[in-house]
Amino acid sequence: MQASDFSRQVLVVDDEPVVRTGIAQVLSQQDLVVATAADAAQALAHLARQPFAVVLLDIKLPDMDGVQLLKHLRQDFPETEVIMITGYPTIAGAVECIKLGALDYLVKPFRIEELEAVVQKARDHLSQKRRRIAPEPEAAGGLGLDFILGQSPAMRRVFDKIKRAAPSDSTVLLTGESGTGKELVARAIHLLSPRADREFVPVDCSALVESLLESELFGHVKGSFTGALQTKHGLFELANHGTFFFDEISNLSLNIQAKLLRVIQEREFMQVGSQKRIKLDIRIIASSNRDLNEAIKAGAFREDLYYRLSVIPIHLPPLRERAGDIALLVDHFLRKYSQKGHREVTGTSSQALKLLSDYGWPGNVRELEHTVERIVILEDGAIIQPEHLPSFISQRQGDFQAFSDENYSLEELEKRYIQFILRRTQGRRQEAARILGINRKTLSHKIEKYRLRTHW
Repeated sequence: MQASDFSRQVLVVDDEPVVRTGIAQVLSQQDLVVATAADAAQALAHLARQPFAVVLLDIKLPDMDGVQLLKHLRQDFPETEVIMITGYPTIAGAVECIKLGALDYLVKPFRIEELEAVVQKARDHLSQKRRRIAPEPEAAGGLGLDFILGQSPAMRRVFDKIKRAAPSDSTVLLTGESGTGKELVARAIHLLSPRADREFVPVDCSALVESLLESELFGHVKGSFTGALQTKHGLFELANHGTFFFDEISNLSLNIQAKLLRVIQEREFMQVGSQKRIKLDIRIIASSNRDLNEAIKAGAFREDLYYRLSVIPIHLPPLRERAGDIALLVDHFLRKYSQKGHREVTGTSSQALKLLSDYGWPGNVRELEHTVERIVILEDGAIIQPEHLPSFISQRQGDFQAFSDENYSLEELEKRYIQFILRRTQGRRQEAARILGINRKTLSHKIEKYRLRTHW
């Protein structure tokens, strides 16, 4: 696929060849890039390779009910607008599809004007969603991005940096533990930037196979290696004129790091197997939950690349350092999952909220969201009570008891206290070392010496 504006990408899913071909011909004349699929499996394969702004989806498919595929699209591809197609219209069917998140409904046979109008409506709706201004003052510090919540001083500092970073083209390095919302911040920067109507292309560097990574990023020409049966355009080309997000960039090999450095410096790249240089106009944002300075010392990350990436560094605080935001987040997730599960869970008791606020949340906001979701699904009652909470929150270990009737040696006390801190930090050695006032190497030595547990 040639690199192009996300809003021009359309997927047609219909088991009738004449319908697929007809729609593709009409929309291609509207300067849209159209892909087609004869069934749900082909559609999902297309979606796994690239995002689509609009999907025209037939309700009757040979391998899956179109309504089931609609549910999947709404869950996994929330930015995609879906238009349902059917030759057997019913009021109940139309209402169900709209309730499930379809934007509109076309009945076969339809006129060209109807098709063009509904696709344009979908593109306009998508554009409005990307630019919408959220009225909630607590959302993103008033930035108008309702998917980042926080009122704490730590988060207000993050919001201020987002606001300052967004208008520029400078590279941004997001740091913070897993689950703190680094991809949400990357999307916020993109949506507030002059590139907001262009592609935002996220790549999880920990999920890509190293042997395929270069081809995925740069693309390849036909015959460049065994299995390269046709020319493939890479993710950099897809992101051209938009924003490229490297999630967990510390997982890139030194070889790919070197090539990425050249891309940043020269703003051009070559496909695998090609000598032709392709000009590139992208904004790069990267994230890492690993201390990149430690990775540099270990020889696992290039120092020159680090300085190229960290022009604007933004650190996302862990949830335990913004406990004042927990009530706000719990209320948000309660509304979200109560609506999805058709439940009436309206609030949290003061005792339960205190337990939630006192817990360390090693998985951060992501762990809190999953906890609330689990409570809404599995527990009864309109108000969350302490007994509804997971046992690891409601029955937490108490404070460390340094003394008792037994006489412990200083070494035994040290062993017990280090084990207590490791349990409190859920085995996170960097955090435990900070609390203990020792470096990580010393902590690792003591863990080995005392044979301490580090996983929960």
